[in-house]
Amino acid sequence: MIRIFKLAARNLARYWRRTLLTSGLIILGIVAVLSFVAVSGSFKNIMVGQITDSMLGHLQVHRKGYVASIENLPLNLNIKPAALAKIEQALDMPEVEAISPRLKFGAMFSNFTETTSIRLNGIVPQREAAAMPALAERLVDGTLANGLIEPGKLLIPELLAKGMKIKPGDTVVLVATNVDGSVNGQTFEVQGILEAVTGPGGRDGYLHMDDARTLLRITDYEVNEIAVRLKDIDRVEQVAAQLRKALAEIKNPKGEAMLDVHSWDQLSPFANIARMIDLLDLFIRIMLVGIVLIAIMNVMIMAVYERIREIGTIAAIGTPPRRILGLFVAEGLLLGLVGTVIGTVLSLLLVWVLNLWPVSFNFGRQVIELAPAIALSEVLWIGAIVILVAVIASLQPAWKAARMDPITALRHV
Repeated sequence: MIRIFKLAARNLARYWRRTLLTSGLIILGIVAVLSFVAVSGSFKNIMVGQITDSMLGHLQVHRKGYVASIENLPLNLNIKPAALAKIEQALDMPEVEAISPRLKFGAMFSNFTETTSIRLNGIVPQREAAAMPALAERLVDGTLANGLIEPGKLLIPELLAKGMKIKPGDTVVLVATNVDGSVNGQTFEVQGILEAVTGPGGRDGYLHMDDARTLLRITDYEVNEIAVRLKDIDRVEQVAAQLRKALAEIKNPKGEAMLDVHSWDQLSPFANIARMIDLLDLFIRIMLVGIVLIAIMNVMIMAVYERIREIGTIAAIGTPPRRILGLFVAEGLLLGLVGTVIGTVLSLLLVWVLNLWPVSFNFGRQVIELAPAIALSEVLWIGAIVILVAVIASLQPAWKAARMDPITALRHV
């Protein structure tokens, strides 16, 4: 076996220009695929992290029908205290890191000279900070206190603050309509201004849960959204399935299941962009397979064609067909192996350089700074595909060489 590989390596060195060209194509393909996987994965992770760690969480629990009418922020679909206690009990599982109950509603926002609408989240500051660890990082002006926010104060979105020329310390008025149609107003002090991010909830304001209940004249501990943060986002589907099963026992007065569980990708439009990135990733991998297949097959067919008399000679002196087949397969394997090793090393170097001098670009109103990284499993998987395809591509030319008649081959001019 070692002898066959030595002969294969010698043959590749003998036709070094062809070997160099074929290896170059494989190297180029590997670098393109691994670089794309690293950069696109970085972009996807940053965006998913921003959405889940500062707004949505990994899972959300609502009353059935709430998400369909979420733009209206209905208060008649609030979760009552008894149901909330059962939900919190069901969420007492090892996969859950933190949960944050919210009371979301719409209100009129005024600085005494201008008025506009605003979406608000009544939160328990410490629980929201634990479930949304990146929310505090969105603060661009003002301060955080009491976990996130103090009673009697507001965190408002940056766009609203700029549009109405509001700064921390200013007094504003919120006017909200309760579920029974009555209207209530209350003054608040702006505690801080939050940077907007892509996705639903990226331009919401925040206030203390007690203030939200006072403004809406709600006496019970009602909420309309429970955001859940998991210890491992990769287990979101399994945990969602467990939670749906556990919450199916909570029924409405009609005896029907009362609650819905949604994962972050069912709530955020960015999930479609993430799926497109995955699709592009698949197409790039298919292109790599095509490049390796065509390059190896082409070079091996040419090798067999140019070495017909040589194949006839080694067959005539008694070399068995399986050894001739092994020789050409070994040449294809070595081409794939060398291309994979060099391509992987160059890709890792490129990723290292991109981390030393990060690439940043504007995405909407945000500046995204990429931090590319490649998982070891990705490197091994792509390398294994390339080597396997190289072997498969060399099988047909190798089979043709092994089946060649020595007399006919020696007469070839």
